[in-house]
Amino acid sequence: MKAKRFFDLVSAIVLLLVLGPAMLLVACIIRWKIGSPVLFRQTRPGLNGKPFTLYKFRTMTDERDEAGNLLSDEKRLTKTGKLIRKTSLDELPQLINVIKGDLSLVGPRPLLMEYVPLYTKRQWRRHEVRPGITGWAQINGRNKVTWEEKFELDVWYVDHRSFFLDLKIIMLTIGKVLKSEGVSQDHHVTAEKFTGRRNA
Repeated sequence: MKAKRFFDLVSAIVLLLVLGPAMLLVACIIRWKIGSPVLFRQTRPGLNGKPFTLYKFRTMTDERDEAGNLLSDEKRLTKTGKLIRKTSLDELPQLINVIKGDLSLVGPRPLLMEYVPLYTKRQWRRHEVRPGITGWAQINGRNKVTWEEKFELDVWYVDHRSFFLDLKIIMLTIGKVLKSEGVSQDHHVTAEKFTGRRNA
């Protein structure tokens, strides 16, 4: 997949140069409206499940209850954060992950480390390829589909991946972003947690 890596690297560098001013503006707005840090960092599983640090623009506060526990996502997500998520601007720092080689432009989305032990053998196959900023599941429902459906879409991509399929996914992603489709599940600010249901 050397050609894929070359395409990812060149595309990410060009996009960072083009979108740099917009990213700087978003960073300033987050610093003003939400505070520091501007970037959200979290460990996610990458290729073959190897952990890496994912970068996103911060959209939530760090508000905690009296016991010191973080409040729910719904309570910590700000109006500014909702707008940034709706326009998918929070994903732009992941171009840095692409340059570093943690991510591809296209691949199964990197989820939480806590989900890894819950996967079936088939579901774990999503880690056979480098994770991506967007993917087959993202253009086929994103957070509107069930976890089981999402994993099936991820495995389908692993088995059918190609350069032309990646181009198709990128083009369709642009349309999804412009329409703000599938950003969150019903009754959730993003998606419900995966609990290891094995009926996939």
